[in-house]
Amino acid sequence: MKKSRSEKQQRILDFIRTFLEKHDYPPSIRDIQSGCEISSTSVVDYNLKALEARGLIRRDREVSRAIQLVGTGGRGGGAVEVPVVGTIAAGEPLALPSQEGIDPRQVDETVTVTQEMIRGRDQVFALRVRGTSMIDALINDGDIVLMEPTDSVADGEMAAVYLGSSNETTFKRVYREGKRVRLQPENATMQPFHVDADDLSVQGRFVGVVRAL
Repeated sequence: MKKSRSEKQQRILDFIRTFLEKHDYPPSIRDIQSGCEISSTSVVDYNLKALEARGLIRRDREVSRAIQLVGTGGRGGGAVEVPVVGTIAAGEPLALPSQEGIDPRQVDETVTVTQEMIRGRDQVFALRVRGTSMIDALINDGDIVLMEPTDSVADGEMAAVYLGSSNETTFKRVYREGKRVRLQPENATMQPFHVDADDLSVQGRFVGVVRAL
Protein backbone atom coordinates (compact mmCIF):
# COMPACT_ATOMS: atom_id res chain seq x y z
CA MET A 1 0.00 0.00 0.00
CA LYS A 2 1.37 3.41 -1.00
CA LYS A 3 2.23 5.64 1.92
CA SER A 4 0.04 8.72 1.72
CA ARG A 5 1.36 12.23 2.02
CA SER A 6 0.13 15.75 1.39
CA GLU A 7 1.20 17.90 -1.52
CA LYS A 8 3.36 19.94 0.88
CA GLN A 9 5.01 16.81 2.24
CA GLN A 10 5.74 15.59 -1.29
CA ARG A 11 7.29 18.98 -2.06
CA ILE A 12 9.49 18.66 1.04
CA LEU A 13 10.57 15.14 0.04
CA ASP A 14 11.45 16.30 -3.47
CA PHE A 15 13.39 19.26 -2.06
CA ILE A 16 15.39 17.05 0.35
CA ARG A 17 16.25 14.65 -2.49
CA THR A 18 17.35 17.48 -4.82
CA PHE A 19 19.33 19.18 -2.03
CA LEU A 20 21.19 15.94 -1.22
CA GLU A 21 22.05 15.38 -4.88
CA LYS A 22 23.39 18.92 -5.20
CA HIS A 23 25.25 19.33 -1.89
CA ASP A 24 25.92 15.77 -0.62
CA TYR A 25 24.61 16.71 2.84
CA PRO A 26 21.05 17.14 4.17
CA PRO A 27 19.20 20.49 4.27
CA SER A 28 18.43 22.33 7.48
CA ILE A 29 14.87 23.16 8.51
CA ARG A 30 15.46 26.74 7.37
CA ASP A 31 16.73 25.50 4.01
CA ILE A 32 13.49 23.55 3.61
CA GLN A 33 11.37 26.50 4.71
CA SER A 34 13.00 28.77 2.16
CA GLY A 35 13.26 26.24 -0.67
CA CYS A 36 9.66 25.07 -0.34
CA GLU A 37 8.25 28.54 0.45
CA ILE A 38 6.70 27.41 3.73
CA SER A 39 5.43 30.00 6.19
CA SER A 40 7.45 28.97 9.26
CA THR A 41 9.98 26.48 10.59
CA SER A 42 7.31 25.02 12.89
CA VAL A 43 5.24 24.06 9.83
CA VAL A 44 8.33 22.41 8.34
CA ASP A 45 8.94 20.49 11.56
CA TYR A 46 5.30 19.36 11.70
CA ASN A 47 5.52 17.95 8.18
CA LEU A 48 8.90 16.32 8.83
CA LYS A 49 7.36 14.56 11.84
CA ALA A 50 4.52 13.35 9.61
CA LEU A 51 6.98 12.05 7.02
CA GLU A 52 8.97 10.33 9.74
CA ALA A 53 5.82 8.72 11.15
CA ARG A 54 5.06 7.37 7.67
CA GLY A 55 8.53 5.86 7.48
CA LEU A 56 9.66 8.07 4.58
CA ILE A 57 12.52 9.81 6.41
CA ARG A 58 14.71 9.29 9.48
CA ARG A 59 15.92 12.10 11.73
CA ASP A 60 18.38 12.52 14.59
CA ARG A 61 17.17 15.53 16.57
CA GLU A 62 20.45 15.72 18.47
CA VAL A 63 22.39 16.47 15.27
CA SER A 64 21.98 19.43 12.93
CA ARG A 65 20.83 18.54 9.39
CA ALA A 66 20.45 14.86 10.28
CA ILE A 67 17.71 13.95 7.78
CA GLN A 68 17.91 10.69 5.86
CA LEU A 69 15.61 9.56 3.06
CA VAL A 70 14.51 5.98 3.67
CA GLY A 71 15.28 3.60 0.82
CA THR A 72 18.03 5.69 -0.81
CA GLY A 73 20.80 3.18 -0.32
CA GLY A 74 22.38 5.27 2.43
CA ARG A 75 22.86 8.39 0.31
CA GLY A 76 22.97 11.42 2.54
CA GLY A 77 22.37 9.33 5.64
CA GLY A 78 24.05 9.51 8.98
CA ALA A 79 25.02 13.13 9.45
CA VAL A 80 28.36 13.75 11.15
CA GLU A 81 29.60 16.91 12.86
CA VAL A 82 33.18 17.56 11.74
CA PRO A 83 35.28 20.11 13.70
CA VAL A 84 36.51 23.12 11.74
CA VAL A 85 39.92 23.67 13.29
CA GLY A 86 40.84 26.88 11.53
CA THR A 87 41.70 28.55 8.23
CA ILE A 88 44.38 27.29 5.87
CA ALA A 89 45.97 29.15 2.99
CA ALA A 90 45.58 27.82 -0.53
CA GLY A 91 48.00 30.48 -1.72
CA GLU A 92 50.96 31.70 0.27
CA PRO A 93 51.55 29.83 3.56
CA LEU A 94 49.52 31.14 6.48
CA ALA A 95 50.88 31.63 9.98
CA LEU A 96 49.03 29.77 12.72
CA PRO A 97 48.77 30.85 16.36
CA SER A 98 49.94 27.49 17.68
CA GLN A 99 53.54 26.37 17.28
CA GLU A 100 52.27 22.80 17.05
CA GLY A 101 50.31 23.66 13.91
CA ILE A 102 46.81 22.17 13.66
CA ASP A 103 45.18 20.98 16.86
CA PRO A 104 41.77 19.34 16.10
CA ARG A 105 40.85 19.35 19.80
CA GLN A 106 40.62 23.13 20.04
CA VAL A 107 37.53 24.08 18.00
CA ASP A 108 34.49 26.30 18.30
CA GLU A 109 32.92 25.53 14.90
CA THR A 110 31.70 22.39 13.16
CA VAL A 111 30.38 21.54 9.70
CA THR A 112 27.70 18.90 9.12
CA VAL A 113 28.50 16.30 6.46
CA THR A 114 27.29 12.81 5.57
CA GLN A 115 28.99 9.51 6.35
CA GLU A 116 29.34 9.10 2.60
CA MET A 117 31.49 12.24 2.38
CA ILE A 118 34.02 11.05 4.98
CA ARG A 119 33.96 7.45 3.66
CA GLY A 120 34.19 5.79 7.06
CA ARG A 121 37.35 7.60 8.13
CA ASP A 122 37.94 8.36 11.81
CA GLN A 123 38.87 11.72 13.38
CA VAL A 124 38.23 13.73 10.20
CA PHE A 125 38.69 17.47 10.71
CA ALA A 126 37.97 20.46 8.50
CA LEU A 127 39.80 23.60 7.42
CA ARG A 128 38.36 26.72 5.80
CA VAL A 129 40.31 27.61 2.66
CA ARG A 130 41.77 31.06 2.08
CA GLY A 131 43.13 31.82 -1.38
CA THR A 132 42.74 30.52 -4.93
CA SER A 133 45.84 28.44 -5.60
CA MET A 134 43.78 25.20 -5.70
CA ILE A 135 40.99 26.39 -8.00
CA ASP A 136 41.96 23.98 -10.80
CA ALA A 137 41.17 21.17 -8.31
CA LEU A 138 37.75 22.85 -7.81
CA ILE A 139 38.71 24.12 -4.34
CA ASN A 140 38.08 27.83 -4.04
CA ASP A 141 38.40 30.63 -1.52
CA GLY A 142 35.87 30.11 1.30
CA ASP A 143 35.37 26.38 0.71
CA ILE A 144 35.84 23.93 3.59
CA VAL A 145 38.18 20.99 3.01
CA LEU A 146 37.75 17.75 4.93
CA MET A 147 41.02 16.22 6.11
CA GLU A 148 42.09 12.82 7.43
CA PRO A 149 44.80 13.05 10.12
CA THR A 150 48.04 11.47 8.90
CA ASP A 151 51.76 12.18 8.98
CA SER A 152 52.48 10.93 5.46
CA VAL A 153 50.96 11.11 1.99
CA ALA A 154 51.85 9.69 -1.42
CA ASP A 155 53.38 11.95 -4.05
CA GLY A 156 50.70 13.98 -5.79
CA GLU A 157 48.18 13.86 -2.95
CA MET A 158 46.67 17.08 -1.61
CA ALA A 159 47.61 17.70 1.99
CA ALA A 160 47.81 20.23 4.81
CA VAL A 161 51.49 20.62 5.65
CA TYR A 162 53.15 22.46 8.50
CA LEU A 163 56.42 24.35 7.94
CA GLY A 164 58.26 24.35 11.23
CA SER A 165 60.84 27.09 10.66
CA SER A 166 58.17 29.68 9.83
CA ASN A 167 55.29 28.29 11.92
CA GLU A 168 53.08 28.23 8.82
CA THR A 169 50.61 25.79 7.35
CA THR A 170 49.50 25.52 3.74
CA PHE A 171 47.36 23.27 1.52
CA LYS A 172 49.03 21.93 -1.64
CA ARG A 173 49.89 18.83 -3.62
CA VAL A 174 53.03 17.26 -2.17
CA TYR A 175 55.95 15.86 -4.18
CA ARG A 176 59.19 14.58 -2.61
CA GLU A 177 62.32 15.42 -4.59
CA GLY A 178 65.34 14.07 -2.71
CA LYS A 179 65.95 16.18 0.39
CA ARG A 180 63.47 18.79 -0.80
CA VAL A 181 59.69 18.77 -1.10
CA ARG A 182 57.81 20.54 -3.87
CA LEU A 183 54.52 22.10 -2.84
CA GLN A 184 52.46 22.37 -6.00
CA PRO A 185 49.44 24.65 -6.37
CA GLU A 186 46.50 23.71 -8.59
CA ASN A 187 46.36 27.02 -10.41
CA ALA A 188 47.91 27.44 -13.85
CA THR A 189 48.95 31.02 -13.04
CA MET A 190 50.96 30.10 -9.93
CA GLN A 191 54.41 28.56 -9.46
CA PRO A 192 55.33 25.78 -7.00
CA PHE A 193 57.75 26.37 -4.16
CA HIS A 194 60.26 24.08 -2.45
CA VAL A 195 61.08 23.47 1.20
CA ASP A 196 63.53 21.24 3.04
CA ALA A 197 62.02 17.84 3.81
CA ASP A 198 63.16 18.12 7.44
CA ASP A 199 61.24 21.38 7.82
CA LEU A 200 57.92 19.93 6.69
CA SER A 201 55.42 17.75 8.52
CA VAL A 202 52.17 16.47 7.02
CA GLN A 203 49.12 17.30 9.13
CA GLY A 204 46.31 15.77 7.08
CA ARG A 205 45.27 14.20 3.77
CA PHE A 206 42.47 15.69 1.66
CA VAL A 207 39.19 13.72 1.86
CA GLY A 208 36.57 16.01 0.32
CA VAL A 209 35.26 19.55 0.05
CA VAL A 210 32.17 21.42 1.24
CA ARG A 211 31.68 24.24 -1.22
CA ALA A 212 30.91 27.76 -0.09
CA LEU A 213 27.54 29.05 -1.32
